[in-house]
Amino acid sequence: MSEAKLNAGSYRDSAGHVYEHAQRVYRTIHEAGCDDYEAAREAGVLADAISSGFLIESNELEPGCWPKGLPSSRYVIEHSRIPYISYPYEWSFSQLKAAALHHLDFQLFLLKRDFKLRDASAYNIQFIGCRPIFIDLLSVAPYREGEFWLGHRQFCEQFLNPILLRAKLGVAHNSWYRGSLEGIPSSSLSAMLPSVKKLSWNMFSHVVLPAKLEKRAQLSPDAAILKVKSNGGLSRLGYMGFLTQLRNWISSLHPRDKEKTTWADYAKKNSYSDDERELKKTFISNFVKCVCPDMLMDLGCNTGDYSVTALDAGAKYVVGFDFDQYALDLAQARCLDVNEAIQGFLPLWLDASNPSPDHGWQQCERIGFAARAQQVDAVIALAFEHHLAIAKNIPLPQVVRWLVSLAPQGVIEFVPKEDVTIQKMLALREDVFPDYSLISFETALLSCAKIVARQEVSKGGRVLFWFCAV
Repeated sequence: MSEAKLNAGSYRDSAGHVYEHAQRVYRTIHEAGCDDYEAAREAGVLADAISSGFLIESNELEPGCWPKGLPSSRYVIEHSRIPYISYPYEWSFSQLKAAALHHLDFQLFLLKRDFKLRDASAYNIQFIGCRPIFIDLLSVAPYREGEFWLGHRQFCEQFLNPILLRAKLGVAHNSWYRGSLEGIPSSSLSAMLPSVKKLSWNMFSHVVLPAKLEKRAQLSPDAAILKVKSNGGLSRLGYMGFLTQLRNWISSLHPRDKEKTTWADYAKKNSYSDDERELKKTFISNFVKCVCPDMLMDLGCNTGDYSVTALDAGAKYVVGFDFDQYALDLAQARCLDVNEAIQGFLPLWLDASNPSPDHGWQQCERIGFAARAQQVDAVIALAFEHHLAIAKNIPLPQVVRWLVSLAPQGVIEFVPKEDVTIQKMLALREDVFPDYSLISFETALLSCAKIVARQEVSKGGRVLFWFCAV
């Protein structure tokens, strides 16, 4: 019988670690974490947090139910499994904002019950569909009157500063965050901000002042430590007021570059007629009804039209990916729309020509795109392949092989060079793609997959291919 395996990203906390076994998730609690866990459990705080939607479903197991391979522990908790693990550098602006507000709301919830969060890592939040959930039970600890918020710097670097980067400068956080896993330092953001944007109290207290204090601490660490120790502390009322003020500020922030983009408007303004669009949806619906995927990947999901089609046809969960920031924000808003209430759709940011690698400590702390794709049952890539083959100059056979490698079955849409979309892409550049054709695409697909069905879906010659990998 196999043994439980330590999650590679769970090594920092001496209070306990996360293990996986047979598609189930376990958290060990060691001696160092017992007092805080027992206090939260006995006070009913953990149960209240779960029922209120702040904390992931968690159940304490009897020793006889523990899986093999766990180290000696005082307690073992089983958590509900997150359908698809994602990271802050894959979230849209609206998702990062939702995660930040969830963290602050959870803090306020806990303070009212004499508890707090020990840290403020953005990696302690995951998404189930469009809704954030806190996953680190061992971050909950008793609150003691007069305590500072020790997680403020971490919160700023991993939540606030990436949000401000887009809200104040119009720069998306994703690429920077991916290259700097602990977030965006206040000193870096402060250096980028024009003087006029530093004048507000919020910006001064959460960005400029922390940056100055950080620099001062580096120059004179002993004096900085002495000053912190001599401070009189913060009352509970002051603590809650500080969190509430920060929450209100974040809630008011919106992307500076909020103008509609070409691809965000694509769902409404494209080359399809209504009949052609319905033909495409019917093909996707029939595919999903036939293969019944537990998890489907939608590459180039845009605002989620075909992700919703797949869910309506029976897909249990859809992870969508797109490069367009505004489209992703619209997709997230769509998930939360009470008229649709899409619970099983998670839209994420992806540069498909440079997908997230395995990285972090020992290059396995954060799992890359390819490894996580192994849990996908099916993939759809609609009006997508030409963005790699034409816009990124990736050879068409390589694009096809990569798409087929992501799932055992799927649907790929081929867009011919004569299509108006590609003609716009080629308008200001040389056409260096003599081998880009329907015949070349089909040949490449047949070299690594079986074609189950095909359907021309536009007058311009767009064709859907239903494939099964071989």
